[in-house]
Amino acid sequence: MSLFLSKLLPVFVYPLGLVCVLIVVAVVLARRRRLQRFVLLSVLLLLLLSSNRWVSMGLARSLEWRYLPPDEVPEAEVIVLLGGGTVPSEPPRKLVEVNGSGDRLLYALWLFQQGKAETILLSGGLLDWDVQTSTPAQDMAELLKLMGIPSESLWLQTESRNTYEDALFCARLLKTKGIQRILLVTSAWHMPRAVKLFQAQGLEVIPLSTDFTVTEAGWRQLKQGDFRSQILALLPSVDNLSLTTRIMKEYIGMFVNDTLLSRVGGST
Repeated sequence: MSLFLSKLLPVFVYPLGLVCVLIVVAVVLARRRRLQRFVLLSVLLLLLLSSNRWVSMGLARSLEWRYLPPDEVPEAEVIVLLGGGTVPSEPPRKLVEVNGSGDRLLYALWLFQQGKAETILLSGGLLDWDVQTSTPAQDMAELLKLMGIPSESLWLQTESRNTYEDALFCARLLKTKGIQRILLVTSAWHMPRAVKLFQAQGLEVIPLSTDFTVTEAGWRQLKQGDFRSQILALLPSVDNLSLTTRIMKEYIGMFVNDTLLSRVGGST
């Protein structure tokens, strides 16, 4: 139940959920016109702020640029690849497919091909209410085998339901093998939370971010664009709203994880 609530309650803090709550409040306030107008104006302002490019890219950059790729990637014993970049082979899909975070898989493949590690640890399990039969770790393994990585180079951790458990269960597995140093691969916006959780388990983490939303060229264009591009950047967009929501989710997750780590003393 606690896991379900942790997924449910933040929804009402994200822009779209909060807008729905405020609209319900506005309906309840039908007889108090002045207060109702204030709530509806708040709804409009919230939507405009959370769905423009300046806000969404600024928030994304605040996370994504914390761990930029190093000029030279060092070697380690294992690449830890976090799930979230695949969708299972459920009909009508014939194969496991990648989603918007599929760059995680490609980057881990490239690192392996460059000889940066001899093994990839694939991490990702199912939520209690998930209906699919294969875990993200199993799905990633299927695709990596299709790309030529041998089965013996893939370790699977299929029990975790969130990033905290990714770190916890991966660390337990790695410690049984005497491994301390890892190359951690995940999306750039997810990396700050993941690094802190894996370090809390006593691992030496080399963060290798991928799946960047904000590039140097894109940020420069946003800041230095002409009048027309600035107007377009301020207009509401579903893509911008989605990005803002994703980054807010990460910040909430970071707060929750910090609280959890302070209670358990940082490691298990």
